[in-house]
Amino acid sequence: MCQGAGVVGSFFTISAIVGWYQFLNKPAFSPPNWLFGPVWITLYTLMGISFYLVWSGGLGRKGARFAFWFFIAHLFVNAGWSIIFFGFHNIFMAFLVILLLLLMIVVLIKLFRPLNRLASNLLIPYFVWVSFATILNYSLMVLNK
Repeated sequence: MCQGAGVVGSFFTISAIVGWYQFLNKPAFSPPNWLFGPVWITLYTLMGISFYLVWSGGLGRKGARFAFWFFIAHLFVNAGWSIIFFGFHNIFMAFLVILLLLLMIVVLIKLFRPLNRLASNLLIPYFVWVSFATILNYSLMVLNK
């Protein structure tokens, strides 16, 4: 399911990388384009393992069902960012969406913590990367007004 969110986003990303995105003014710290694919595949894998650990512990536990559905909702926001940024070329709206995504990741880490500490910890690299992506999105927004 997590990799599926990545696949949905990639439909909008791949064509925009070689077209629209390459012509944007980018900050000096912008990573090379080839890095995004392997990073996201790794992060979606960690997210999937995290989600599985919470799900396999049983949804009858206090807070587990809410965490389960919140995680699924967050996947829609995750995929939505790629659609808005790369599909619609709307850097400002994508910035608002990535702020929401970042907040949702923080909430997920907190929701998963009492259910499964490892599941919670597996989301930390995701939080770090999306924090970096938020700074990058903001920089692209400022540089390409």
